[in-house]
Amino acid sequence: MKESTKTIAQNKKAFHDYFIEEKYEAGIELCGTEVKSLRQGRVNLKDCWCNIVEGEIFVNSMHISPYERGNIFNKDPLRVRKLLMHKREINKLIGLTKQDGYSLIPLSLYFKGSRVKVELGLCKGKKLYDKREAMAQKAAKRDIERAMKEKQRG
Repeated sequence: MKESTKTIAQNKKAFHDYFIEEKYEAGIELCGTEVKSLRQGRVNLKDCWCNIVEGEIFVNSMHISPYERGNIFNKDPLRVRKLLMHKREINKLIGLTKQDGYSLIPLSLYFKGSRVKVELGLCKGKKLYDKREAMAQKAAKRDIERAMKEKQRG
Protein backbone atom coordinates (compact mmCIF):
# COMPACT_ATOMS: atom_id res chain seq x y z
CA MET A 1 0.00 0.00 0.00
CA LYS A 2 1.77 3.14 -1.25
CA GLU A 3 1.04 6.46 0.43
CA SER A 4 0.18 9.31 -1.89
CA THR A 5 2.14 12.54 -1.75
CA LYS A 6 0.72 15.94 -2.61
CA THR A 7 3.06 18.93 -2.77
CA ILE A 8 1.80 21.99 -0.90
CA ALA A 9 4.65 24.44 -1.54
CA GLN A 10 8.23 24.55 -2.82
CA ASN A 11 11.05 26.87 -1.93
CA LYS A 12 12.31 27.80 -5.41
CA LYS A 13 14.52 30.53 -4.00
CA ALA A 14 16.52 27.90 -2.09
CA PHE A 15 17.40 26.09 -5.33
CA HIS A 16 18.59 29.44 -6.75
CA ASP A 17 20.58 30.55 -3.69
CA TYR A 18 22.10 27.26 -2.47
CA PHE A 19 23.83 24.08 -3.59
CA ILE A 20 21.77 21.23 -2.12
CA GLU A 21 24.16 18.56 -0.80
CA GLU A 22 21.67 16.16 0.84
CA LYS A 23 17.91 15.96 1.40
CA TYR A 24 16.08 14.78 4.51
CA GLU A 25 12.43 14.22 5.39
CA ALA A 26 10.98 15.48 8.67
CA GLY A 27 7.56 15.72 10.23
CA ILE A 28 6.31 19.05 11.54
CA GLU A 29 4.38 19.89 14.69
CA LEU A 30 1.26 21.88 13.71
CA CYS A 31 -2.07 22.84 15.24
CA GLY A 32 -5.42 22.06 13.56
CA THR A 33 -6.10 25.44 11.97
CA GLU A 34 -2.59 25.47 10.45
CA VAL A 35 -3.26 22.14 8.73
CA LYS A 36 -6.55 23.50 7.35
CA SER A 37 -4.70 26.54 6.03
CA LEU A 38 -2.07 24.25 4.43
CA ARG A 39 -4.81 22.29 2.67
CA GLN A 40 -5.76 25.60 1.02
CA GLY A 41 -2.09 26.07 0.03
CA ARG A 42 -1.61 29.23 2.09
CA VAL A 43 2.06 28.91 3.09
CA ASN A 44 5.24 30.76 2.18
CA LEU A 45 8.64 29.04 2.43
CA LYS A 46 10.67 31.79 0.76
CA ASP A 47 12.87 33.02 3.62
CA CYS A 48 12.57 30.21 6.14
CA TRP A 49 15.51 28.39 7.72
CA CYS A 50 16.15 25.78 10.41
CA ASN A 51 18.26 25.74 13.53
CA ILE A 52 19.11 23.05 16.06
CA VAL A 53 18.63 23.90 19.74
CA GLU A 54 19.40 21.35 22.48
CA GLY A 55 18.98 18.35 20.18
CA GLU A 56 15.72 19.56 18.58
CA ILE A 57 15.22 21.08 15.13
CA PHE A 58 13.06 24.18 14.69
CA VAL A 59 11.93 25.94 11.52
CA ASN A 60 11.91 29.75 11.65
CA SER A 61 9.96 32.34 9.62
CA MET A 62 7.75 29.83 7.77
CA HIS A 63 4.60 31.85 7.13
CA ILE A 64 1.35 29.86 7.37
CA SER A 65 -1.57 32.25 6.86
CA PRO A 66 -4.28 32.17 9.54
CA TYR A 67 -7.31 30.04 8.71
CA GLU A 68 -10.31 32.28 7.91
CA ARG A 69 -12.76 30.42 10.13
CA GLY A 70 -10.22 29.66 12.87
CA ASN A 71 -11.02 32.70 15.08
CA ILE A 72 -9.49 32.12 18.57
CA PHE A 73 -7.74 28.89 17.57
CA ASN A 74 -5.41 30.60 15.06
CA LYS A 75 -1.74 30.77 16.01
CA ASP A 76 0.87 33.36 15.07
CA PRO A 77 1.64 32.93 11.32
CA LEU A 78 5.42 33.24 11.83
CA ARG A 79 5.76 31.20 15.03
CA VAL A 80 8.71 28.83 15.46
CA ARG A 81 7.63 25.26 14.66
CA LYS A 82 9.28 22.06 15.84
CA LEU A 83 10.41 19.47 13.30
CA LEU A 84 10.20 15.77 14.11
CA MET A 85 13.17 13.56 13.25
CA HIS A 86 14.98 10.59 14.79
CA LYS A 87 17.67 11.45 17.33
CA ARG A 88 20.46 9.84 15.28
CA GLU A 89 19.48 11.92 12.21
CA ILE A 90 19.51 15.10 14.31
CA ASN A 91 22.93 14.23 15.74
CA LYS A 92 24.24 13.67 12.20
CA LEU A 93 22.84 17.05 11.11
CA ILE A 94 24.41 18.78 14.13
CA GLY A 95 27.83 17.56 12.97
CA LEU A 96 27.20 18.54 9.35
CA THR A 97 25.86 22.03 10.11
CA LYS A 98 28.84 22.81 12.35
CA GLN A 99 30.97 22.71 9.20
CA ASP A 100 31.69 26.06 7.63
CA GLY A 101 29.03 27.38 5.27
CA TYR A 102 26.39 24.65 5.70
CA SER A 103 22.82 25.36 6.75
CA LEU A 104 19.45 23.59 6.91
CA ILE A 105 16.84 25.02 4.54
CA PRO A 106 13.27 23.71 4.05
CA LEU A 107 12.91 22.87 0.34
CA SER A 108 9.29 21.76 0.16
CA LEU A 109 6.21 21.03 2.19
CA TYR A 110 3.91 18.15 1.26
CA PHE A 111 1.23 15.77 2.47
CA LYS A 112 2.30 12.14 2.79
CA GLY A 113 -0.95 10.33 3.40
CA SER A 114 -2.67 12.53 5.97
CA ARG A 115 0.56 13.82 7.55
CA VAL A 116 2.45 17.00 6.69
CA LYS A 117 6.13 16.48 5.90
CA VAL A 118 8.98 18.92 5.28
CA GLU A 119 11.85 18.19 2.91
CA LEU A 120 15.02 19.66 4.41
CA GLY A 121 18.12 20.36 2.42
CA LEU A 122 21.66 20.46 3.77
CA CYS A 123 22.78 23.48 1.75
CA LYS A 124 25.90 25.45 0.99
CA GLY A 125 25.45 29.04 -0.20
CA LYS A 126 26.12 29.99 -3.83
CA LYS A 127 28.27 32.93 -4.78
CA LEU A 128 27.00 35.46 -7.31
CA TYR A 129 29.07 33.96 -10.15
CA ASP A 130 27.61 30.50 -9.39
CA LYS A 131 24.09 31.93 -9.73
CA ARG A 132 24.97 33.58 -13.05
CA GLU A 133 26.46 30.34 -14.36
CA ALA A 134 23.34 28.37 -13.37
CA MET A 135 21.11 30.93 -15.12
CA ALA A 136 23.28 30.75 -18.28
CA GLN A 137 23.08 26.94 -18.32
CA LYS A 138 19.31 27.09 -17.90
CA ALA A 139 18.99 29.59 -20.77
CA ALA A 140 21.23 27.45 -23.03
CA LYS A 141 19.17 24.34 -22.27
CA ARG A 142 15.96 26.25 -23.07
CA ASP A 143 17.44 27.44 -26.41
CA ILE A 144 18.44 23.87 -27.33
CA GLU A 145 14.93 22.60 -26.50
CA ARG A 146 13.41 25.38 -28.62
CA ALA A 147 15.73 24.58 -31.56
CA MET A 148 14.85 20.85 -31.33
CA LYS A 149 11.13 21.67 -31.42
CA GLU A 150 11.60 23.89 -34.49
CA LYS A 151 13.62 21.15 -36.21
CA GLN A 152 10.86 18.58 -35.54
CA ARG A 153 8.18 20.89 -36.96
CA GLY A 154 10.13 21.89 -40.06
